[in-house]
Amino acid sequence: MKFTSVKELGFIISLVLGILSYFSLQLLSGLYKIALESWQIALFSVVISICQYVLFYFITNKFIKKRIRLIYKNIYRTQKEVIDSKTNISAVEDQVNAWAEDTKSELDELREREAFRREFIGNVSHELKTPIFNIQGYLLTLLDGALYDSNINEKYLQRANKSVDRMIHIVQDLEQITKLEARVIQVNLQKTDLVPIVKEVMELLELKAKKRDIIISFKKEPIYPIYVECDTEKIKQVLINLIVNAIKYGKEGGQVRIAFEDMDYRVLVEVKDDGVGIAEEHLPRIFERFYRVSKSRSRDDGGTGLGLSIVKHLIEAHGGMINVQSTPEVGSTFTFSLKRAK
Repeated sequence: MKFTSVKELGFIISLVLGILSYFSLQLLSGLYKIALESWQIALFSVVISICQYVLFYFITNKFIKKRIRLIYKNIYRTQKEVIDSKTNISAVEDQVNAWAEDTKSELDELREREAFRREFIGNVSHELKTPIFNIQGYLLTLLDGALYDSNINEKYLQRANKSVDRMIHIVQDLEQITKLEARVIQVNLQKTDLVPIVKEVMELLELKAKKRDIIISFKKEPIYPIYVECDTEKIKQVLINLIVNAIKYGKEGGQVRIAFEDMDYRVLVEVKDDGVGIAEEHLPRIFERFYRVSKSRSRDDGGTGLGLSIVKHLIEAHGGMINVQSTPEVGSTFTFSLKRAK
């Protein structure tokens, strides 16, 4: 038999005890000759049953039920703590995994920075070593007696001076990049017509282009002003660097084309050549300091290896981006964007 509550169990026990009490009193009254009527015995049995029920319920509720409830609470609390601990362990595990991932990313970044630092120091040393050794060689030759040879001394002093100029350019470019990265150099943004700036740079580099029989021209001659927000001198520097590179690595008898494209709130400027081009594996690093596509290219071409890095920083200081697309033996196209002036 299955009991669904303590009350049902108490009622059954009390009923059984009442019946037992009735028959017990009947037996005792017969043995000891006690004059008791049947209704008296029945009433007394009922009273005993009620007392038994009240006593059973009181004991059950006071001692057993409360203790069971306490045990249940302890079990529930333990289960909850286990669940919470499992949840906490899971949360801690997630935190540890996230920390490990962050730490791995930081370590990878530190390794990349360390590799970049080593490469940068090596590049700076290599760039400065060439003019220093040249100067040393010229001076030693002069000290060995060439100083008094009028056919040699002036020529060697001019060469030494050229190497000194090269060192000065390298130091100045490094200083400019450092200031741009530290935001020490601020760009003075003003509403400016871009067309006259480009024309001025084209005229400035015309003689340099003629030496290689290269024509600098607009892809499509602008007939209206193109107003942008820019620092005139710094954008001139950007254009000079890009066009000089286009002349330097363009094919003789080729062309350098300048184009503009309207992009609603921005203006896209394009400098395109038809020269040797750049292999795809070099494109992601083309704007790094001292990075050279070909290590065999002579450093006597006048470049410091910092021009494109400076260009990138100058464009980013204007809030723009610069990109390059190139195909070997077809040519390269450098594009950068400037904010259109209202």
